[in-house]
Amino acid sequence: MPKAPRRPPQLRGRVFRGSIAVSGGLLTRNDLRSSAWRPLFRDVYADAQVDVTHTIRCAAIGRWLVPPGSAIAGRAAAGLYGCASPAANEPVDVLIPTATRVGRITGLRIHSGEVDPGDILDRGGVRVTSPARTCWDLACWLDVIEAVVVIDAMLARRLTTVPVLREYALSRAGRRGWRSLLRAVDLADAGAESPQESRTRVRLVLAGLPRPQTQWVVAEQGRFVARLDLAWPQFRVAVEYDGLWHDDVEQIHRDRRRLNRLLGGDWIVLHVTAKRLREDFDGFLAEVRAALRARSRSLRPR
Repeated sequence: MPKAPRRPPQLRGRVFRGSIAVSGGLLTRNDLRSSAWRPLFRDVYADAQVDVTHTIRCAAIGRWLVPPGSAIAGRAAAGLYGCASPAANEPVDVLIPTATRVGRITGLRIHSGEVDPGDILDRGGVRVTSPARTCWDLACWLDVIEAVVVIDAMLARRLTTVPVLREYALSRAGRRGWRSLLRAVDLADAGAESPQESRTRVRLVLAGLPRPQTQWVVAEQGRFVARLDLAWPQFRVAVEYDGLWHDDVEQIHRDRRRLNRLLGGDWIVLHVTAKRLREDFDGFLAEVRAALRARSRSLRPR
């Protein structure tokens, strides 16, 4: 019968440095290779029974792998703020001061940059870039659509505001990235309720359409009729994103019922799915353009 791997009680449920456990006599190098322990990073291990989350990985990085003055950044920082959903095994962005040197570490994306006072905060014992700095970095490191997705979420959670982000960018005019942040902020909207709603809105605007209103409420004689993901109320045209939650049959019925009421009230409601955005955005864009063009003609004073 195979011998059960050693699991000292001091290490159960813990994340730890392998070298410290070995030097303290708790484990041998051979023990660390057993199924009892899971390697996270170089010389960093976790009890295999621990559910290793993104937050746990960030805490381990901040504690053991990066120098003072560094911080979790980018999408990883947004994840700690609850504004992104990085996978547990996704590489973690880390910001280090310009003059600091760090070797390559598997599982980390190291970024070097100028760090201003207030750019780094302590969040639950983890050093993380501030909301404004996180938005700046995202605007530099991601394409504008994906940057806006996260900035929308930051605004929705009231972690920052459009005026604060604009001032942050303008006060750093001339630095690499300030124009990227301004562009992303100009496209951002706190009303977005999902990443896909953000992607849909930004892609439509970048394609040249008028900027739609988010979460537009339609009422009749003061009574609520519907709330629309994206709407051009002056044209009575709307876009609804159909997400995965539509596997809920009752929700589908409720949504279709309210949208049917809108159609009776002379609204054009166009639906889009992730598959359509991914594989036929041009076709969907043409449909929205046609609806706006037709409605613009029909509503023009005669």
